[in-house]
Amino acid sequence: MIVWICFLIAILLFLALDLGVFNKTPHIISTKEASKWTAIWVSISFLFSGVIYWLYSNNYVANPDELKPAVASMKFITGYLIELSLSVDNIFVIAIIFNSFRIPKKYQHRVLFWGILGAIVFRGIMIYFGVLLINKFAWTTYIFGAFLFYTAAKMLFTKEEEEQFNPKKSFIYKSLRKFIPVTTHIDGEHFFVKKRHLNVATPLFVALIIIEVMDVIFALDSVPAILAITSDPFLVFSSNIFAILGLRSMYFFLANMLERFSYLEYSLIAILSFVGLKMLLHDFIEIPEWGSLAFIAVSLLTGIAVSLKINKKEVSNENTESENS
Repeated sequence: MIVWICFLIAILLFLALDLGVFNKTPHIISTKEASKWTAIWVSISFLFSGVIYWLYSNNYVANPDELKPAVASMKFITGYLIELSLSVDNIFVIAIIFNSFRIPKKYQHRVLFWGILGAIVFRGIMIYFGVLLINKFAWTTYIFGAFLFYTAAKMLFTKEEEEQFNPKKSFIYKSLRKFIPVTTHIDGEHFFVKKRHLNVATPLFVALIIIEVMDVIFALDSVPAILAITSDPFLVFSSNIFAILGLRSMYFFLANMLERFSYLEYSLIAILSFVGLKMLLHDFIEIPEWGSLAFIAVSLLTGIAVSLKINKKEVSNENTESENS
């Protein structure tokens, strides 16, 4: 319990420093700043795998699966990479939401900051019940596995035009307007403004609520995916939280470059298929932890490499065509 409390305090301290010190004044986050913070969060996350090793070596945290320290560290890294890779789709949706409500770039960080606080709470609840279900009803593993495999198949065969998400036509937005008066006017970084003695929600608040709900929807994929790796509550929660914390900087780093990584979608399909099959066949085939980690790492690197190579080739062809014309 002490480890859990210390971990949560450390996360809250990170967030307080983020909003109160490093981003006290709203500003546009440049690609350079975003890349720096992305590198910092990825480094901290990988360094935390060393903390995991230390905690499990000294039995400072509950170890229901009796994992060896090295295996626990690998499971943390594997879970972290899964969550990080599945965040790519989340980043795409966040970009659509911000563009739809015309949220100025200098206020986007504030919306994502409060969105992350909500995400931590909701992920914690979903992980708690997910672990509870798997431990109490072993057959739920097959349901989660089948669901992940179905999700991968849907991603593979659904046409791109069918996947378009319009925040202003969504059920979330329409429902929100029934309960809270909404204005299209943005008043600085405020979520609410006074109009005719009423508190009216600004586009920042509307974007925040839609992002929160979409995160819960995306968690329906990501939480079962990491439960395929481990049902250890601390490993599942900590890897999720580190991926969420790095999501903001990753958003500002990737938001303007998503088209360059178009083939990363196939990496996500491969990862979801892999973890889905792993859950379905766990009684028949036991894949070593290094094997899972290697597959996920190779899938991500292959998707990135192919995307960059094809993107470079397309740019080169466009330049050649423009020169010829």
